[in-house]
Amino acid sequence: MPKEKIVLAYSGGLDTSVILKWLKETYDAEIIAFTADIGQKEELDGLEEKALATGASKVYIDDLRDEFASDFIYPMFQSGALYEGQYLLGTSIARPLIAKRMVDIAIAEGATAIAHGATGKGNDQVRFELNAAALSPSIKVIAPWRLEEFRSQFPGRAEMIAYAEANGIPVQASAAKPYSMDRNLLHISYESGVLEDPWFDPSAPENKGMFLLSNAPEDAPDQPEYLELEFLKGDCVALNGEPLSPLQVMEKLNELGGKHGIGRVDMVENRFVGMKSRGVYETPGGTILFTAHRKMESITMDREVMNLRDSLITRYSTLVYNGFWFAPERLALQALVKESQKNVTGTVRVKLYKGNIIGAGVKSPVSLYNPDIATMEADPTQAYDQGDATGFIRLNALRLKVSAGVAESNK
Repeated sequence: MPKEKIVLAYSGGLDTSVILKWLKETYDAEIIAFTADIGQKEELDGLEEKALATGASKVYIDDLRDEFASDFIYPMFQSGALYEGQYLLGTSIARPLIAKRMVDIAIAEGATAIAHGATGKGNDQVRFELNAAALSPSIKVIAPWRLEEFRSQFPGRAEMIAYAEANGIPVQASAAKPYSMDRNLLHISYESGVLEDPWFDPSAPENKGMFLLSNAPEDAPDQPEYLELEFLKGDCVALNGEPLSPLQVMEKLNELGGKHGIGRVDMVENRFVGMKSRGVYETPGGTILFTAHRKMESITMDREVMNLRDSLITRYSTLVYNGFWFAPERLALQALVKESQKNVTGTVRVKLYKGNIIGAGVKSPVSLYNPDIATMEADPTQAYDQGDATGFIRLNALRLKVSAGVAESNK
């Protein structure tokens, strides 16, 4: 009988390297290692050799950066998504793409299960599995960190290191690591370890080495830099007049934002599983794109359409954060978002300076801003009669006067 095949989401780190070997031994299975290239850069070096040396029968390292930028980051940014008012969802939005590709590989390889190294306390386990369920309801998922036998064998990092050494697993690890990291095209996240103390200051001078994508604002250039972003139907399609793909836009914005110390966030957030956790994020390019997109909307989007879209930001953000990217309600919301963006076209100019993104101009061929109507001088179009405001105010004040009168009579 042929061996069972399991597709493992593999990063090459200590956890997934140990899991690869453990799955192979425990299930007597053929392990297919899968790594999504979504912008980790040097973290991918030597990954295929590591996986094969650890016992994988086959390795997929798929370049998904273009798809990540165009089909996941850009649609999400059109929605104005911002989780709990701060987090640009850099880790969250990568998980559905990884799950999608894992399912595709599992089907192509005839695998009966997918596996991941997410812990039983975090969000990623939920994201991987909910997205996989939405794409392939019959697929089996193996989550070793939720299995008592795995946790008993590896109660701590020291046991995992010892297991790796005993089995000749080629990983570099130390018994003490100050924090964990997750990197992709949109951001880097940092959590756990020293960051579990919410009073710990990652921005202190002695902790500068933690950040990889951005300068500290105080170390950013003393001269501002101007940048023009051109939008077409809600998507940024050019920078400083140069047409670029979504991937190229993100890469260039990351470079510029990092140079000027833009996009650092330190927050305590609410995990889907019920606990609060502290995360530190670097999202330089995404922060510029988010800010510029909002400025573009300010002169091109109808007020009531914007109010409706904005009323759904919390819902949309929570769906992405919790792992419901492929759920029917997110797809329905995306259809509304797409409709709202049909006139978000034009150019935004911003000034980047020491961690700040300062608006420096906006224009659009479909602008709803009419200076003749908005002017405080005489309106040449006569579209607005200031006298009309009297009745407008009187009607809006009616319910307030009635309510105040009732309250006064009952004193």
